[in-house]
Amino acid sequence: MEIHAANPLQGLVPENVYALLEQHNLLNEKGVRDYQIRQQFQSMRRENVPAYEAIEELREQHPYLQFDTIRKIVYGLRRRS
Repeated sequence: MEIHAANPLQGLVPENVYALLEQHNLLNEKGVRDYQIRQQFQSMRRENVPAYEAIEELREQHPYLQFDTIRKIVYGLRRRS
């Protein structure tokens, strides 16, 4: 029996659907990461954490991402080609 990681998309995708998507390698890891970052940012902002501080805290959690990258993730800024 396979052990699945906790569902980071709770509230969007039921546990059984997440497990099935994961089992068939149908999840975009970057998309899931970005969703989690947006959720954390929104939660911190609801607690009146200034945006700059929230982005810095997320940057500490994801040191491989630059400040601007996290800013683009949380504000939904995407380069249009």
